[in-house]
Amino acid sequence: MFDSLSTRLGGVFDRLRSKGRLSEDDVNAALREVRIALLEADVNLGVVKTFLQRVQGRALSAEVAKSLTPGQQVVKIVHEELIVTLGEEEAPLVRPTAPPLVILLVGLQGSGKTTTAAKLANHLKGKGKRPMLVAADLQRPAAIDQLETLGRSIDVPVYVDRKGKAPKVVKAALKAAREESANVLIVDTAGRLQIDTDLMKELAAVKKSAAPDETLLVVDAMTGQEAVNVAKGFSEYTDITGLIMTKIDGDARGGAAISAREVTGVPIKFVGTGETIGDLDTFYPERMASRILGMGDVLSLIEKAEETFDQEEAERATKKMLDATFDLEDFLEQFQQLKKMGPLQQLVGMLPGAGSTLRDVQVDEKQLDRVEAIIRSMTPGERRNPKMINGSRKRRIAAGSGTRPQDVNGVLKQFAQAQKMMKAMAGGKSPIPGLNIPGMPRQHKKR
Repeated sequence: MFDSLSTRLGGVFDRLRSKGRLSEDDVNAALREVRIALLEADVNLGVVKTFLQRVQGRALSAEVAKSLTPGQQVVKIVHEELIVTLGEEEAPLVRPTAPPLVILLVGLQGSGKTTTAAKLANHLKGKGKRPMLVAADLQRPAAIDQLETLGRSIDVPVYVDRKGKAPKVVKAALKAAREESANVLIVDTAGRLQIDTDLMKELAAVKKSAAPDETLLVVDAMTGQEAVNVAKGFSEYTDITGLIMTKIDGDARGGAAISAREVTGVPIKFVGTGETIGDLDTFYPERMASRILGMGDVLSLIEKAEETFDQEEAERATKKMLDATFDLEDFLEQFQQLKKMGPLQQLVGMLPGAGSTLRDVQVDEKQLDRVEAIIRSMTPGERRNPKMINGSRKRRIAAGSGTRPQDVNGVLKQFAQAQKMMKAMAGGKSPIPGLNIPGMPRQHKKR
């Protein structure tokens, strides 16, 4: 979502860093470009104005003039002020006075509310909570069916009463949650195509029955500033404690995520980062600011790895790498773990420098699938000892994986390079340069 903005800002900052000293004209020219970049990214005009006033005041101060690296200092100021605009600190869910923690999800139709309810349940379950879902969207029977299906997929109970009224359903669900020792109750409420009196009356009745600890508004980031307008509209009619922005992984310009906190005064608590049930992340303003400015998000990358990789398996794989006994069986296992972390293009975006040095890198997910198919078409013996794979075996593997013998050759060659690198590292030597990773574009030397 922020690729275009990151690229534009990266170019501005590269020019700033190249200057030994910065004049007032240099700063003002750079900030004009930043202003254009933010407006093109669909950031709210008022937010842009306030943000740049804060940056300009600090960028023209003595702290920059006396700095040995003034360009870098201005980038630091932009980073810090962007964090302020995004909300400064993580806004965690409140702690209830007594369980369960009641979370009311509200929003317009089409914002992804029902799917988000299941994603949130899955996220909290991964944190050791015992969630229960409540199907209180009785306007759409399909919403109840969808929530039941999603609940089964993550092994989370769903309270359903198709004949009851929403307020009574919620009250009964509260009783059921206490009886079943669920410590989080997530209520999926009805939506409308627009904010209207009927919607707000129903929400008010449900809120009275639920007495929620959190009322989270689900908004679609792909709708740009309309998402901010919806958030502002809801906050005027009812008390909203936080926002969940869905489709943050989409190709919209990203202005809604940057504008929402400052326009509404309500923190973003979670962001939907993909279509699968596990694609919901806690929103960290500092990490998001770093990603927007091309500084990466190493902490989130580490957390994803910790959630995905089994510690004992990782230690075993590391030992095999250092012993130079890592084979294609191990490679396949690690490959599967890596895919669980999410789309590799998304992971690349978390690396420092992704906004500049890696902005043109495109990960071919289909190529990654071909590599996996090739390895799966090998026998266990071939995976343990790739040297035994001769011409006829290559043709058989290619036929089994729907690829060509030269594709099999390519995978074997890349794995051989990886083995050489592991042996070099085990021996305390530098890894060989030019190692190619499946799915990533090859680096060609300039002639």
